[in-house]
Amino acid sequence: MHIVAIITLEKCGAMDLSMPSLVFGHVHLEPQTSCRDPLYEVWVCGPPVTATFPGAVPAFEVIPHRSWADAADADTILVPGLCDYTDPPPPEVVDLLRVAHQRGKRIGSICDGVFVLAAAGLLDGRRAAAHWGNAAELAALYPQVRVDDSVLFVDEGDIVTSAGGAAALDLCLHLVLRDYGSVVAAEAARHAVMPLARDGGQAQFIAYAEPESGGSLEPVMHWMEERLDQELTLTDIADEAATSVRSLNRRFREQTGTTPLQWLIRRRLLRARELLETTELSVEEIAPRAGFGTAIALRQHFRRTLGTTPVAYRRAFTPPRSESP
Repeated sequence: MHIVAIITLEKCGAMDLSMPSLVFGHVHLEPQTSCRDPLYEVWVCGPPVTATFPGAVPAFEVIPHRSWADAADADTILVPGLCDYTDPPPPEVVDLLRVAHQRGKRIGSICDGVFVLAAAGLLDGRRAAAHWGNAAELAALYPQVRVDDSVLFVDEGDIVTSAGGAAALDLCLHLVLRDYGSVVAAEAARHAVMPLARDGGQAQFIAYAEPESGGSLEPVMHWMEERLDQELTLTDIADEAATSVRSLNRRFREQTGTTPLQWLIRRRLLRARELLETTELSVEEIAPRAGFGTAIALRQHFRRTLGTTPVAYRRAFTPPRSESP
């Protein structure tokens, strides 16, 4: 049982408090079977506070059943975004986060909760995600933090940070994927009615000048998804999209924040992970089915993107088989 503690702070975001519960509260062992053992326990820790919704929705009181001190016993501690995010956080919370980090706990922030982590000194010299609307302010207040406003979240191993809004769901689903693998994470994503991974970053949400009309890329993405095991060139994809290679690259960048070939590689890696978790196929058999051609190519992409090998990934994320009596 992995314990996730969500810290309460005065005028914290109501959605930031609830979204981790939405994800972690519905993660179960072997989701495709009748075994429904929960894999996470979610604690809300701190004093009673007033949580807020953006806009005109009234605030409401949150009454946790655990204290800040209890959060020290959790495996992951998350700090939600705050209405007054530039105000100094309570010293007790700063001390809690510093001590928990020293003890090897995983610390994370949702939206403007990144300001709390920065105030605690946990982000010094590190890369951190921030909402694009507040990134400049974070960088000005904490110049030692490498602020990134182009991504949905940043995973630094022991420290994770997310951008605003729905990026909290992206971060939480990523942590499930990291903890328990793609099969369990995919089920959690289905329950949250979210894709397991959204390609690109915040660049697709920043208000730029209106791009030229050209329609959605969704049909060509489905076409690519159905042909992951085939050799696809930029010309092939552009022909299917009825556009030029140049326009294809531009439209992909506008709508996904990445290139067509990088999008294809990510989808192929996800396919390979699913096959490693759910089948007994060898790496040599999985490589062509996932579109990498050879086991060498699959291992190279696995190492470059995931920092591990296919065999090690399978060992970590394949549940042990029960023995027959």
